[in-house]
Amino acid sequence: MNPFRWTFRNQFLLGFVICASLLGYAFYVQFRLGIQPCPFCIFQRIGFAALGIVFLLGGLHAPRSTGARKAWSLLALVAAAFGASYSGRHAWVQLHPPELPTCSPNWNFMVEQHSWLGAARKVLQATGDCSNIDWQFLGLSMPMWCLIWFVALGLGALYAGFKRRQKHRFHR
Repeated sequence: MNPFRWTFRNQFLLGFVICASLLGYAFYVQFRLGIQPCPFCIFQRIGFAALGIVFLLGGLHAPRSTGARKAWSLLALVAAAFGASYSGRHAWVQLHPPELPTCSPNWNFMVEQHSWLGAARKVLQATGDCSNIDWQFLGLSMPMWCLIWFVALGLGALYAGFKRRQKHRFHR
């Protein structure tokens, strides 16, 4: 069961499962462990959601043409780059905290200006400070792990889309 030998569909669906699992863990950390997300965290979640949607749609489409597979992988790379940019900036802020404990943009203000559903408001409510390190695993903070995942998933999408596929021919 080598995932590098899987079909494009299976590789993209694996990417979707990974993104969904990472989002599920983020919600677990927020609602069960009580660690509140900051605005950067919210944008990273949006990045994982966008990447997961691209993976799901690409996996369900499972194009046979090389050009379509490349297009799906480039679209996934764009979503991964979006998330990686916020993860990288968030990690940088944690390593070089500002003098005033604030981060930009003020997501609470944006949420209050729009009348979104209460559930979405609760999920998107960012009250944490971006420079605080509230969670670590193996010496890396959550934004650092998110950056690693965005880079890995982006490279995985490129591999899935640009890998040479052997045409299966049936011999009699």
